[in-house]
Amino acid sequence: MSTRRGRRAAPLPFDESLGYQVRELNRAIQRNLQQRIAPHGATSGAWYFLRALWETDGLTQRELATRTGMQEPTAVIALRGMEAAGWIRREPSVADRRKVAIHLTPAGRALREKLLPEAHAVLDAAMSDFTAEERATLLHLLRRARANLAKLDEG
Repeated sequence: MSTRRGRRAAPLPFDESLGYQVRELNRAIQRNLQQRIAPHGATSGAWYFLRALWETDGLTQRELATRTGMQEPTAVIALRGMEAAGWIRREPSVADRRKVAIHLTPAGRALREKLLPEAHAVLDAAMSDFTAEERATLLHLLRRARANLAKLDEG
């Protein structure tokens, strides 16, 4: 066990670890979401890009990778699959011809009405016995924790 100033570090059981609980919750959400979107031909990689493009169509590959937290090589693979499925098209940027903008096709836009209800169903299942106030509190606390850690990254 590690020590700090000659004292033993306090134990951190998994069931009391915020990091572990958040990770396991995220894994369960991802697993359930993947099961629900797969029948529509979507992968979890495509899901994140579709969500970003539903909010802001015409992002570059780099912008998509940044918004979704994926590495660019991973983004390339996912985008190729989405292009082959007919969900996106690539167009040279009007502002900078060196950049390529990713645009949704009508089929990619139509997936929104199929996939978002699946995502809502997973989240509703995860919080099925939560009150509306508990749901709001959980999201509020998670955002605060992220903001606290963002302050550490800045300073």
